[in-house]
Amino acid sequence: MAGCTGNSSETGEEGPADTANSPSSGTEANSSGTSTFDAWLSDTGNYSSVADKTGASEVTVSVGAQGNNGAYAFAPPAIEISTGTTVLWKWTGKGGNHDVVAQNSSFESELQSTEGATFEHTFDDTGTYKYYCTPHRAMGMKGGIVVK
Repeated sequence: MAGCTGNSSETGEEGPADTANSPSSGTEANSSGTSTFDAWLSDTGNYSSVADKTGASEVTVSVGAQGNNGAYAFAPPAIEISTGTTVLWKWTGKGGNHDVVAQNSSFESELQSTEGATFEHTFDDTGTYKYYCTPHRAMGMKGGIVVK
């Protein structure tokens, strides 16, 4: 598990967490073709839509953002990116220990609480990736990434 306190790249086998676009899988396609995470993020207090970050080479997601009755959220909670984009999760230092764990085990950070700590992963394969914070998953600290 690399990349928790610095800007090191997490490499390794990755793949889509969920390639089916059906409501029972937790994702569905809307009219623009963008996958949404309505079922997966139904208990995530700060989720309203998927943020379009396509075309960016790097996208930052805050860890320990305000949501779910405290600093227990990712912000933005759901993003759409292009293949080859690096997602940089950056800890706010709020809400205690957090981690970033892919539902399909393609990436995982260590627990961290230090403000400014980072973890990054480059998404080379298209698909839908769901992730969560282990200690706060039940509170709704979850996120999603659509890679196009």
